[in-house]
Amino acid sequence: MTQVTGNLPDGTPNWLDIGVPDIERARTFYGTLLGWQFEDAGPEAGHYNQCKLRGAPVAGMMQNPDDAPDEYWWTVYFAADDCDGLAKRAADAGGSVVVPPMDVMSIGRMAIVRDPQGGQFGLWQGREHHGSAIVNEPGSFVWNELVTPDAKAAGDFYQAVFGYELEPMPGDMDYTVLRRASDGRYIGGMLGGADMVLGNGRTAVPTWMTYFAVDDADEAVRKVTAGGGTVDSGPADSPYGRSAAVRDPFGVPFHVMKPAPEQG
Repeated sequence: MTQVTGNLPDGTPNWLDIGVPDIERARTFYGTLLGWQFEDAGPEAGHYNQCKLRGAPVAGMMQNPDDAPDEYWWTVYFAADDCDGLAKRAADAGGSVVVPPMDVMSIGRMAIVRDPQGGQFGLWQGREHHGSAIVNEPGSFVWNELVTPDAKAAGDFYQAVFGYELEPMPGDMDYTVLRRASDGRYIGGMLGGADMVLGNGRTAVPTWMTYFAVDDADEAVRKVTAGGGTVDSGPADSPYGRSAAVRDPFGVPFHVMKPAPEQG
């Protein structure tokens, strides 16, 4: 278990949120699956809901407007001591700023950025709100990875923006682990050369994928399907735990994962 009580170093995943077409259905689905409770911030905040675990915020959720696109996804935010400076650095590195830096009332400053391959993510400069207060335990995120057709180009971009150290994993899979330069801590990964074809001529958008920790991956899959979601693959075992790739009732992809015990 990791409890977060302050702002994290630049480039560390520190928040998640999602816009959905039916927030009541989303609350039921994710509340049942991950044990979340919800707190509506009210009309002045667009009815943004904080998703809470034991009273502590771990993610956010809001209803998209009626004219929103048909595709929805979890947005991963990265800690930013200087949101404006990092947004500019991302643009200078070939990315695009989708939502320019802006204050969110008095709780922080945010921006939404897209990398050169199309992977979208957020920047969060915490003030009153530092981000996810609990991570790495059931009901919170335990890992985030970028699924992209070109991991080399993506690695160059994220290294330029956040100063990550890149560690290619051995084997046939094109997988690179990202480490914070300040202390070498692993903060996420990149899966390159991925099959981005979904069928029917559709192409998947490169995206940051979130792994939510659960107590039991098989039981989590049963809850996903019972709640109207679908299973893309798994559950399957790996050296890192037992996980499954799933989608919520709106088609949003994510993973559920029972992490392997830490080796002492």
